[in-house]
Amino acid sequence: MQAADTSDNFQKAVLERLDNLKVEVDGLRQELGQTNVRVDAYQKASNQVVNLAFGLIATATLTIIASTVLR
Repeated sequence: MQAADTSDNFQKAVLERLDNLKVEVDGLRQELGQTNVRVDAYQKASNQVVNLAFGLIATATLTIIASTVLR
């Protein structure tokens, strides 16, 4: 009878650990999804900053050239 009780306890312990593992994996999936969203937003923002920098450089260059030519 004790062997059956030990086997049942072992199975319950294994199932409990598997349930805990499933909860942890689900949490990690959610965190990964949030991280992907953050990385995507960062990439878009970086591209916009680069475009803004090039626009400012181009505008400054044209202003210098125009002021030099018009003198």
